Amino acid sequence: MTERKKVLVTSALPGGRLPELEERCDMTVWQGEGPMPADTLRDQLADCSGLVCTLINRVDRQLLDAAPNLQFVSSMSVGVDHIDLPLLTERGIPVGHTPGVLVDTTADTAFALLLAAARRVAEADRFVRAGLWRPENPWSPDFFVGKDVSGATLGIIGLGEIGQAVARRAEGFGMRILAWNRSPREVPGVQMVSLEELLLRSDFVSVNVALTAETRNLLDAEHIGMMKPGSVLVNTARGGIVDEAALAEALDSGAVYAAGFDVFEQEPLSTDNPLLAHERVVLAPHIGSATTLTRARMAALAIDNALAALDGERMPHCANRSVYDI
Repeated sequence: MTERKKVLVTSALPGGRLPELEERCDMTVWQGEGPMPADTLRDQLADCSGLVCTLINRVDRQLLDAAPNLQFVSSMSVGVDHIDLPLLTERGIPVGHTPGVLVDTTADTAFALLLAAARRVAEADRFVRAGLWRPENPWSPDFFVGKDVSGATLGIIGLGEIGQAVARRAEGFGMRILAWNRSPREVPGVQMVSLEELLLRSDFVSVNVALTAETRNLLDAEHIGMMKPGSVLVNTARGGIVDEAALAEALDSGAVYAAGFDVFEQEPLSTDNPLLAHERVVLAPHIGSATTLTRARMAALAIDNALAALDGERMPHCANRSVYDI
């Protein structure tokens, strides 16, 4: 009888499909409070053939060196910047991810942050909750005045599936849509421009590009300085694309009006992050894909990838497909 392979799952996954995986392998699921500690992950993975993880689990050389039997990694995430992909490819280990299913959910989040930042929704909410809306100041012509979204110009950085979904939402608000993409792309109703022109012309800028070596710190102090005065910056892609200190300085000076961020260079957000000091920055804890249906679909894809790997088949969604050609 063939020995069952051992698979470590670093978090309980939504959607009810973990029993399918358990039928096919000896499965261990982390049941502790909070994220699985790195040293615990390393120890428990030592004799495993497979790993099902999330974006908070670092899969690097130190982890791989401690797991000589590892044959596959399946991550419940679209991005794989938490994984040393070149190293796993070099070692012939396929890496599964979960693309496609969170496109509309993340685009909804981007537009929610854009609207909230433009119309000062979070700031107004804090005002009401603090008991500051009183009979002596019920309303005035300049009471929480924000920025118009309808008819404004939106610049989209990264015109992949999520960027295009953001563009579709912008069309409903009658916005003029500019976009910059690393490779040429034609999308009806969207004008392709250089990054510099996009920043100069856009009232709102939405970051939707993947984090790579090329895009890390893409919006640095120089590029943030090119943004149209009084514009709003939204990031639902990845932390590390925007220089947060430079953005804070632009907010200090008033060059940038407001921002809405769901992702940060350091997560969880450090208490000394300069963006915390700004009333007109709307902050969310990386919830772009956080709907019941989307998270269940992501978990399902992660399990499908793991099941295929256990059967010795190609993962249906593999981030380093070249491993199958080695």
